[in-house]
Amino acid sequence: MKELEEGSALELDFSKLQKVAQAASPVLPVVVQDADSREVLVVAYANREALEHSLKTGTATFWSTSRNELWIKGATSGDTLKLVDVRVNCEQNSLLYLVRMVGGGVCHTKDAEGKTRRTCYYRSLRDGELSFLEGMK
Repeated sequence: MKELEEGSALELDFSKLQKVAQAASPVLPVVVQDADSREVLVVAYANREALEHSLKTGTATFWSTSRNELWIKGATSGDTLKLVDVRVNCEQNSLLYLVRMVGGGVCHTKDAEGKTRRTCYYRSLRDGELSFLEGMK
């Protein structure tokens, strides 16, 4: 896992959506974007329960497709995402959460200083290799 999350070798998981389709609950993809900078922070999934919890509490909540359970962002890390707006796409098959971060970041990985990364998109693909973005290593 360390090499996957910290390495420069490209190992894209093209089977992810097949795995999501086998989750215990029907889900929609959720793009999570910083309400101020418009930076994309993470793509996650929500079922009806996660969406209702998000709307009720004002905290971004998802459905973990790997653990088949409610995932309240920040419940263990303290890095929560406060909802500013929830948007629905034209076909009503995906959501956009506009959020403000409370805490260090959104990613479960940490940088070289041990701090939570602000976004899950901390590497760029160039010439078949992954390279860390400025200040994200």
